[in-house]
Amino acid sequence: MRVVDLRSDTITRPTPAMRRAMAEAEVGDDVFGEDPTVNRLQEMAAERMGKEAALFVASGTMGNLVSLLAHCGRGDEVILGDQAHTYIYEQGGSAALGGIHPRVVPNQPDGTMDLQQIEDAIRPDNEHFPRSRLIALENTHNRCYGTPITAEYTKAVSQIARRHGLKVHVDGARIFNAAIALGVDVKELVADVDSVMFCLSKGLAAPVGSVVCGTREFIAQARRTRKVVGGGMRQAGILAAAGIVALTEMVDRLAEDHANARRLAEGLANIDGLSVDLDRVSTNILYFDVTRETLTAQELVDRLNAEGVRVLSTGPRRIRAVTNYHVSADDIDYALGVFQRALRA
Repeated sequence: MRVVDLRSDTITRPTPAMRRAMAEAEVGDDVFGEDPTVNRLQEMAAERMGKEAALFVASGTMGNLVSLLAHCGRGDEVILGDQAHTYIYEQGGSAALGGIHPRVVPNQPDGTMDLQQIEDAIRPDNEHFPRSRLIALENTHNRCYGTPITAEYTKAVSQIARRHGLKVHVDGARIFNAAIALGVDVKELVADVDSVMFCLSKGLAAPVGSVVCGTREFIAQARRTRKVVGGGMRQAGILAAAGIVALTEMVDRLAEDHANARRLAEGLANIDGLSVDLDRVSTNILYFDVTRETLTAQELVDRLNAEGVRVLSTGPRRIRAVTNYHVSADDIDYALGVFQRALRA
């Protein structure tokens, strides 16, 4: 059976070039700082982000966790959006493991937080309150339609942070998608922040890994926090080799994923029983609603899966689809035919 997997861009498998690079990787003990392939990846990542240093970590969740632990102490506070991945999908790790208190501000439909609400959330120096230490952003914003966050907005948030002595961290799991969608160098999107994490294992198709970037001092502290959460890897160059290929060969092709998401959205908009907001389709993430009262999102997902089209229900009537390296324009056309049949059933 033909399979078109649109559940996530995390399902991507390594390219042939990645497999060759992994097989041939020169390795050493990364805990001693002696893995040359890891070191090369970290240097490349820092340069791409315009930061002083970088740290290879096992996952995006680990990257966000070690960043928050490096920026904040126990009882300190991070300000972040109520739809943030760090807040919803990372098991409250910063609170559970670091004693860091989340101060939640509503996300706007475009993934931003209102600037005045951010400033209002910063605590005064008072023994009754936790200390505000960090503002966390997300780019692109997963739950807000994969929307890219502009450099101008991020700079405005950073200016607020500087006025109050706070730091800014960006969960940039899909930051390269944002750069491609906005037509800017990725450095521009993080020029004013203190740290950024990006994933190699989503649209860039590496099998494992993310990278945290920031100042040398910050990365030294992040390296310590990576160790305490069990993230000190040894001959990790086998994994880092795929990350190097991801950075050198897979960034520009993200535009294809964006085009395929638009193709899918426009096709779904013409199917009776579905509702798609085409104005909110800007990267590789698409949310749409089932409007037929006799059909739930999960029931439609099950019908689609029976014919090899895999998507995720994210609510009683909402479905998410994510285009990726393994989904072609022809696959999108096939998926649209399956959607039509499933809604006629």
